[in-house]
Amino acid sequence: MKSRRWQREYPAQGGGIIFSLLSLLFALVFGLTVYLVRHPLLRFAGESWVVEDTLERADAIIVLSDDNFYADRATRAAQVYREGMAPIVVASGRKLRPYAGVAELMEHDLVERGVPKDKIVRVEHDAENTTEEAEALARFAAQRKWRNVILVTSNYHTRRARYIFEHVFPAGTTIRVTGARDGNFEPERWWEKRISTKEFAREVGGMFVAMWELRGQGGTI
Repeated sequence: MKSRRWQREYPAQGGGIIFSLLSLLFALVFGLTVYLVRHPLLRFAGESWVVEDTLERADAIIVLSDDNFYADRATRAAQVYREGMAPIVVASGRKLRPYAGVAELMEHDLVERGVPKDKIVRVEHDAENTTEEAEALARFAAQRKWRNVILVTSNYHTRRARYIFEHVFPAGTTIRVTGARDGNFEPERWWEKRISTKEFAREVGGMFVAMWELRGQGGTI
C-alpha cells in the first residue's frame, strides 16, 4: 500500500533522477571529449584566424602601423615589393611627436630591407585603432585613385584588418592581405604562450567590435 501511495504522489520523481543522471553523464563525456581534442581545436582556431590572399599586381603595398620590435611587417612588405607586386610602398604610422612618428621609423626599416626611399610614401595620422587607420588610408587611396592594394600586417591581425579595410575603403577597391610572421604568435601553438593567448583574445574581441561599428557600412568613403 505504501509503495502504491508513493507512486501516486511522486509519479515523475524516478524519471527525473534518471534524466539528471543521463544529463550528467552526457556532460562528463562531452567535457572529456573536448579535453582530449583541445589541441587540434585550438590549432584549427589559430590557423583559421590567419588569412593569406593570393597576391596580384597592385597599385600600392600598404604596411600598417605599429610594427613589432623586429620589423616583421616591414620585412614582409619589402619581400612583396621585390617580387614586383607594386611600384610603391606606403608606410602608415601614428604621429609620436610633431617632428617624428611611426611612419618615419617604418620608412627606415623598409630602406634597410632594400626598398628604395623614393618608392616609399609616408602616411602619418592620429589613428588610435585599425578602423581609424583604415579611414585615413582610404582617403589617401581615393586621392591617388588606387583600385588595387596589398595590405601587410601581422599574421594574427590579418582577418580583422581585411574585414575593416573592405568595409571602409571605397567600393570597388580590391584588398588583398598578406601576413607577416610574428614571434609572439604561432598559429599552430598560440595557446602555449600567455602573450599570444592575450593577443588572440584581443583580436577576437576587436573583430566583434568592428562588426558592430561597421554594420551596414561597405565602401562608403
